[in-house]
Formats: sequence, C-alpha cells, structure tokens
Amino acid sequence: MKQLSFSRISLNVVFFLYSALSLIPLLIILSVSFTDEQSIFQSGYGLVPQKFSLNAYSYILAGNSPIIRAYLVTIFVTLAGTALHLVISSMFAYSLSRNEVKYRNIVSFLVVFCLLFNGGLVPWYILLSKYLHLKDTIFVLFVPYLVSSVNVLIMRNFFRTIPDSIIESARIDGSGEFNTFIKLVIPLSTPVLATIGLFVAVFYWNDWFTAAILVENSKLYTLQFLLQSIMNNIAFLQGNALTVRAAAMMPDETARMATCVLAVGPIVLTYPFLQKYFVKGLTLGAVKS
Repeated sequence: MKQLSFSRISLNVVFFLYSALSLIPLLIILSVSFTDEQSIFQSGYGLVPQKFSLNAYSYILAGNSPIIRAYLVTIFVTLAGTALHLVISSMFAYSLSRNEVKYRNIVSFLVVFCLLFNGGLVPWYILLSKYLHLKDTIFVLFVPYLVSSVNVLIMRNFFRTIPDSIIESARIDGSGEFNTFIKLVIPLSTPVLATIGLFVAVFYWNDWFTAAILVENSKLYTLQFLLQSIMNNIAFLQGNALTVRAAAMMPDETARMATCVLAVGPIVLTYPFLQKYFVKGLTLGAVKS
C-alpha cells in the first residue's frame, strides 16, 4: 500500500513538473506583452514584468490597426465555418449510418478514398480560383473545409451507437427523417458534436495558409496570417506609423507577444467549457463497428 501511494505521488509530481514546464513559455509571453519596451531591452524576458505597461495593447487595438479587422474576420470565419461544418458533416454522416440508405457503402468508400488520396495543392488552387471563383473572397476562408472525411467517419460511427429502436419509435409516432434527426439524434449526439466542433474551431482559428495562398485583399487577412507576417517582419506593423519618430516609439517585441496573447486567448478561454468532451472525443470512432 505504501509502495502504491509512493508511486502515485511520484507520478503526480512528474506530471505537475511537466505541466509547469509547458506553462512557462506561455507565462513569459504574457509577461512580456505587459512589459515596457525599454525594460525588455535592458533586463530581458522574465516571468514577472519589470515595468508594467499597456503600450503594446494600446497600439495593437488602436482604431486604425489592421489587427482589429483581422480579429473580426477570424471570428466570423471560425463561427460560420464551425457551424456549417457541423451541419453538413452531421447530416452526411447520419445518412451513411442508416442501413436503409441505398448505395451508402459506395459513398462510404468514396469518403475513405478521399481520406487517403487527394488531388494536391495545384488542382485545389485552380478549382477554388478559376472554377468556383472564390479567390479573394471571405468564403474561400471556410467553404473549402466544410466537409472532412475524418470527421464524417467519426460521426458516422457515433450515430451507429444510437439504438435503432429509438429511431423506429420516432417513425411510428409519425416523425419524419429530418424532424427525427433534429429533435432526437442531435440532442443525443452532443459529445461528438462538441468534440468535432472544438477541433474544427481550433483549425479555423489557427489557419493562415489559406489566406496566404488565396487572399490578396488586406481587408480579408485573418489574425493568424497577420501574426505570421508580423513574426517574419515587424515592419508590417511599423508601416502604419505616420512619422519616423512615431515608428521609433512604437512597441516592437512587446507588440509581437501581445498579438500572440490576443491570437490564442479565445481558444484558451473556450477549451475549459469543452474539456469534458475533449477526452471522450479522443476515442470516438476508434472502435470498429
């Protein structure tokens, strides 16, 4: 008993230290974002701000800053993309889970085939820009990812766990297929929908590649693409300075860290509410049915 207790304590200590080491970089970023720029050059980074300052956030959140517009674009893309992805993928997966649907095995094979093979970047770019005419529009940031083969298969396997007797009882009571799906299947599928929704929302929020390839209008830049541009060249922010003197006084290193905090903030605040579904979602679809 003592040996078991000691092993458990040792394991808890190891996980605590590992968690602390994982949090240190985030704490440093947060600390630097609230530190005065000159203090960074004099004292370097630290877990506690040497001289507290909100200049970085004041600059980033200024009225003419592109960060605000990028933030709004990213929020819209994340919300619209996640909602539409769940609607389309769930309806598609539910149809594949029903035995009475004709040719469902053929369609399931096509879904798996698309999971294993794809046309590549060039055909994807030509399809979206030349044929669908989505280039340089807000829709190109979320429409290409409204269906995911992996998510469809995970949802399909989850829907198969719903007893057929429940579906049949609803049909006997006169409920149509769509009404059964909305009022019966969806409420029973909260774990899979919350899990997939979290994965998809994180993907949309962190996506910068689509904007880099298919967006030229600066008004449609996403937050992550703007952040990536800032990381490569801080002059992206300094280009908005009206004078050389203003550019010299503008936050540099602290502005980068403040942008990181603003970029990761909403996801960090959302995750605790969906954490109970996240662990269960790791095993969704893992058992072959």
